[in-house]
Amino acid sequence: MSFVRHHEKRAPGFEFHRPYPGEQLIHFEHLRKAFGAKRVYDDLELDVRAGETLVVLGGSGTGKSVLLRCLIGLQRPDAGRVLFQGADVTAFTEEQFMEVRRHVAMVFQGAALFDSLSVGENVAYPLLEHFPDMPPDEVRQRVAQKLELVSLPGTEHLMPADLSGGMKKRVGLARAIATDPEVILWDEPTTGLDPVTTQSINAMINSMKTKLGCTSIVVTHDLVSAFEVGDRMAMLADRRIVQVGTPDAFRRSTVPEVRAFLDARRAELVADGGTR
Repeated sequence: MSFVRHHEKRAPGFEFHRPYPGEQLIHFEHLRKAFGAKRVYDDLELDVRAGETLVVLGGSGTGKSVLLRCLIGLQRPDAGRVLFQGADVTAFTEEQFMEVRRHVAMVFQGAALFDSLSVGENVAYPLLEHFPDMPPDEVRQRVAQKLELVSLPGTEHLMPADLSGGMKKRVGLARAIATDPEVILWDEPTTGLDPVTTQSINAMINSMKTKLGCTSIVVTHDLVSAFEVGDRMAMLADRRIVQVGTPDAFRRSTVPEVRAFLDARRAELVADGGTR
């Protein structure tokens, strides 16, 4: 397995400190965002606590994934702030975001693997980007360790074209956790997967909390997954967060937007024969 090194200068201006469990880690404050005439957020507010798995629910096109992208600098809000450990990342330069991305990793909806790189090279990529002076032997050791953690040992030589959808998701997770991030962002992790693979992905999300002690934000419209992995849930509708609470609070919710979403998803499950 060969690696190409990417020499990046360490960005100044942000220093991470390990938070206490339950401490406010991320705060989306008065966010506004539009794409042309389409308004996505109007004064959106949301907190994320250290050590929890927060599920963000909402229908297609409500802007769930945009929240994740604003946190790591792939998109910028039009107004408001995104605070990570009190630092306003919306004002960060691309160089400063490099430091944030050492601590916040994203598992993209389609895994987003580099097709021309092997599994091992995909997992090694963030290590080479963030730690350009890491010895090759340590890179290989870390890659093997992360693949073992997602139940794909010895797959370094495979290419993305050789992998099933579920395996690609696992490699995407291995790449995301290569730098030992404190926060993992999951963008629609179970979309397009069969029920058995979906269950394995849910188990992986839960295992990352127990094995790594990390914080997770899971964006999904998959109701079954949401209730299986979420410590708290937030409902995005009408360009704002309409409810935040425990799964039990959501089951008992009388908020009209939440009830409409839950009822619609349950009807879909019945129509599908209850397989999801």
